[in-house]
Amino acid sequence: MKIVVLKFGGTSVGSIERIKKVASIIQRYLKKKYKVIVVSSAMSGVTNDLIKKSQKLSKNFNSSEYDVLVSSGEQISCALISGRLNSLGFKSRSWLGWQVPIITEGDYKKSRIIKIFKNNIIKYIRSGGIPVITGFQGINSDQRITTLERGGSDASAIMLAKFFNAEKCIIFTDVKGVFTTDPNTLHKAKKIEKISYEEMLEMASLGAKVMQPASIQDARLNRINVVVKSSFKNKPGTLITKKKNISINRIITGVSFTKNDSKITLLGVVDKPGVAASIFEPLSMNAINVDMVVQNISADGRHTDLTFTIKSEDIKKTEKLLRNNKKIKFQNILLTRNVSKVSIIGVGMITTPGVTYRMFKALSKQKINIQVISTSEIKISVLIDKRHVKRAVKALHEEFKLEK
Repeated sequence: MKIVVLKFGGTSVGSIERIKKVASIIQRYLKKKYKVIVVSSAMSGVTNDLIKKSQKLSKNFNSSEYDVLVSSGEQISCALISGRLNSLGFKSRSWLGWQVPIITEGDYKKSRIIKIFKNNIIKYIRSGGIPVITGFQGINSDQRITTLERGGSDASAIMLAKFFNAEKCIIFTDVKGVFTTDPNTLHKAKKIEKISYEEMLEMASLGAKVMQPASIQDARLNRINVVVKSSFKNKPGTLITKKKNISINRIITGVSFTKNDSKITLLGVVDKPGVAASIFEPLSMNAINVDMVVQNISADGRHTDLTFTIKSEDIKKTEKLLRNNKKIKFQNILLTRNVSKVSIIGVGMITTPGVTYRMFKALSKQKINIQVISTSEIKISVLIDKRHVKRAVKALHEEFKLEK
């Protein structure tokens, strides 16, 4: 059985006219003799509206009820898609996560799919039906509805492709594919035809909003080829695949950046074994994501300055946790808002010397000061003043000739 999983994002199902367009896209794949499994996000704006409602009712809205609430958006869009397909003469019905069922584990708001029971869906497909399955949700061992992290419909689609051994998993969105950088920031950004899982994971983690990082990791672990393309124009998109399927003829694949980072520096930390763990343990327990850690040892060898970045919305909570942490001693704490992380990503840099120098030189020419540096095999990230992001992205895009 030749199965394709088609996932539609919030903008793709954002209006009645767009849902009609989605139905016509599904028809195209049926004409190609595919058995189609459809996955849908909530209509754009719906989930945010539901979250706002919960916040108006309670500052600590119950997590399990939160998942029941925010998962309802996908139920609406799936029913509308299925209803449209039925009106066109096709056999279709919506499936909620618990009806499949899709089994998850982990905490509410950030569960992970561990198993999908196939029998009901396979039987329905063989009867000529088109299942339209809610993304972003499943059911746990307590028979409660759970949700994946925001953007989790991508993960739903990829895991369905895995369990149903689909030939393709296609993510339909409002952009033509994955670009060398955000085309809204730089109009010379170019669509990438093929990109490796590793590069896409770095780009998504470092600010690119095309796909949820956890879903790319799922695709990588399960070797699921993913195509990202526009639901508005019938043109080829970007294939996300393993490295050996790509001819490496470029040093850098893309430039990513963040918009809501803050920097925290602890001055004069009393240095002793385990001090870093003592600093970061309470942050981890409060689900605060830490990035770009830099440590400097003082001349006396007894003190250290430690700098790290977090999301700006966590800065007050982080400061409070650090000041109340009795396990550490430090002289002062510095908080810096309005910083951004700019990164270059590419598997080609592994075998190409001089990439770091070229990046720093390009930023130096623009008189952009680098505050923090972080590297891996396939990326270099720098922390800069948020005001300079657009100039930095343009300079790096030109330096590595990404528009060609």
